[in-house]
Amino acid sequence: MDKPISIMPCLDMQDGRVVKGVHFVDIRDAGDPVQCAKAYCDAGADELALLDITATVENRSTMLDIVKKVSQVATVPFTVGGGICDVASAAAVLDAGADKISTSSAAFRRPDVIREMVGEFGAEKITVAIDVDVNNSLPSGYEVYIDGGRTATGADALEWAKKVYGFGVSVILPTSKAGDGARTGYDLPVIRAMSQSCSAQIVASGGAGKMEHFYEAVQAGATILLAASVFHFHTIDIPELKAYLAGRGVKTH
Repeated sequence: MDKPISIMPCLDMQDGRVVKGVHFVDIRDAGDPVQCAKAYCDAGADELALLDITATVENRSTMLDIVKKVSQVATVPFTVGGGICDVASAAAVLDAGADKISTSSAAFRRPDVIREMVGEFGAEKITVAIDVDVNNSLPSGYEVYIDGGRTATGADALEWAKKVYGFGVSVILPTSKAGDGARTGYDLPVIRAMSQSCSAQIVASGGAGKMEHFYEAVQAGATILLAASVFHFHTIDIPELKAYLAGRGVKTH
């Protein structure tokens, strides 16, 4: 494994607090976003994700005051998602101090917004997140969900990933609805299919429960390893995860 892998704690935010759910529901509190961001940077995180999980369904923009506060303590690049629906809302988040933005529902509803953002900010600033769930009637066996996993679209997840990559996006973040918060392992077939069908960086997201799961995701083709609850509640700490991966020949940043 020549290319270094990034460890990316994810701060899901609701009402200004870091929260964590299971299967996108059953939400519980996990702390203050600024304190969490600083702690993760101190612990050796390579990147951070900050996702305002109800911004889209509440039809509002991301909490820019929190983005600004996190930018003051973050020592690694951080990606912000939630309620980013056009070039203007993306610009506001980047101006507030984020290094990258992530878009999901808005990108699916109006794919041209991806092309516009890539043209305005550069591919390296744009992540497209794709929430997926099993649907055996579709060619890949996975369906795209939007609105924080609430709305089925009928679209094939792998075909959507290929289309996204065609717009020039350099990072794709698929999250398995079935795996989210369940700690039963990442959805490896999704990671494998997307990594084999395009050369964007694929983020493993949804389901990490033990260190072996992170290694399995790397083997499936992920280059960014995102997790939330195992880090928030100290089931796994970043230094020990990095040591575990190093012992298996996986370099991290």
